[in-house]
Amino acid sequence: MCSGDTSPVACVGWGSLVWDPGSLPCVGRWRSDGPMLPVEFARESGVKRGNRGDRITLVICPDSSPVQTYWVLLNVAEIESARMALAKREYDAADRAWADRNVGMWTREGDRAYGMESTTVRTWALKKGLSGAVWTNLSCGFNGERGVMPSGAEVVAFLGSIADSARAEQYVRRAPAQIKTPYRRMIEQALGWLPYDQMAITSRAHNSELRKLVR
Repeated sequence: MCSGDTSPVACVGWGSLVWDPGSLPCVGRWRSDGPMLPVEFARESGVKRGNRGDRITLVICPDSSPVQTYWVLLNVAEIESARMALAKREYDAADRAWADRNVGMWTREGDRAYGMESTTVRTWALKKGLSGAVWTNLSCGFNGERGVMPSGAEVVAFLGSIADSARAEQYVRRAPAQIKTPYRRMIEQALGWLPYDQMAITSRAHNSELRKLVR
């Protein structure tokens, strides 16, 4: 709800969305005062059949320590369009069923919500004067098992064992510096994967900026 609506829809992000929104219809800059959410480097991603993944990505983990996330406005007509837009950015072949499972949402219309930490996002979104919000709702996972929360030591050992670790290192180092989680500290100490010095966290999104919509 970005075209002339004073209560737009936002996307909350904490990982690769911030530096690589891809097809996500962003409006303006990513802002650093998103909701406090318990995210952690806890999902083994890039898994191929019969092989391990090639990186560990950030996901919501309800028992982890909260960190402040990011958010950006979306150029969409309503909440379901926002869900599909985020789903397609996360997975090219995403259909409605995939979006319903893996994209969290809250909308002022009917006060409907779905996904991990939806109460926290709702409270934050209301304070921002938003009409809705969406976020990635993927679970943690490790060693072929979704829903399994790895320990910090397991994450560090796995990252250190990847033969070609360039993609894994890039993901960790490009993650916004304010996403300072316990596992990230362990990764930095063990592997030296510090945040890039000149990250464009608040770089201009690929669509024209409509700042007048932000409170």
